[in-house]
Amino acid sequence: MKAVRFHEYGEPGVLRYEDVEKPVPGAGEVRIRVAATSFNSVDGNIRGGFMQGPIPVVLPHTPGLDVAGTVDALGEGVDGIEAGVDVIGFLPMDGDGAAAEYVIAPAAVLTPAPKSIPLPDAAALPVVGLTAWQALFDHGKLQAGQRVLINGAGGAVGGYAVQLAKRAGAHVIATASSRSREAVKSAGADEVIDHTSTSVPAAVTEPVDVVLNLAPVDPADLAALVTLVRPGGVVVNTTVWMPAPADEERGVRGIDLFVRSDAEQLSQLVELIDGGELRVDVGQRVPLAELPAIHAQAAAGTLAGKVVVLAP
Repeated sequence: MKAVRFHEYGEPGVLRYEDVEKPVPGAGEVRIRVAATSFNSVDGNIRGGFMQGPIPVVLPHTPGLDVAGTVDALGEGVDGIEAGVDVIGFLPMDGDGAAAEYVIAPAAVLTPAPKSIPLPDAAALPVVGLTAWQALFDHGKLQAGQRVLINGAGGAVGGYAVQLAKRAGAHVIATASSRSREAVKSAGADEVIDHTSTSVPAAVTEPVDVVLNLAPVDPADLAALVTLVRPGGVVVNTTVWMPAPADEERGVRGIDLFVRSDAEQLSQLVELIDGGELRVDVGQRVPLAELPAIHAQAAAGTLAGKVVVLAP
């Protein structure tokens, strides 16, 4: 089969599109005929060798944490899932990913794919959708009637976070550049602040209950967001190389989010998609052989929108 792998850590040029043996599922695993994976920023960090501590991978390594595809073969002891079923999942971070024609996945991380969108587009959901869900509800404890500030709402996680927060009955304040303002507004934001031309702390005139930071901002700017949170509120931060600030005197907690695979939460997201309550946005679709170019665009800071990577 064809796969994209890197044999050493480094710049995007270490990625190779090459022939690889088709994998065989072990106990508790299934093999998936991949329809698509997607690019996530952590893929670039793993490839660059910056995540060797928390995410040790075996070289050569195939990236691609998201998978959408069709179950092709079952390993020993797998029940509750059948060959021929379309599934999606967030694959283990330290295992081989779905930038290939076939991938092995633990059956426990998979959930049936949404039926209302094309199967390849569903690869845009797992990692970023779960990040938004866990940030808002597991850690932020967001409830109806609360106010949430989503900093960096123009990205892939932000699109889901705005939709989910609005659906939960929150008042949503989002920061975004002028380029993504309309997309953020259409996702349901009540207020949109252009962070490129406006001071966010100055623009937020009433305290918020939850701050969700999705942007690699300057530490001083992140610290300033704490002042916007009411006593007892929370700052949830996804840029884990920069610890979440807190204010112990006022009881404002700072939480660093490490997203985890959760098939049950993913199935709830699928239900929302098929019920027309959650929109999946895909910025571009590229063939697997072009994945190195996507890594290069991301490294250069020129990648816009969620990229779905189509298997051959």
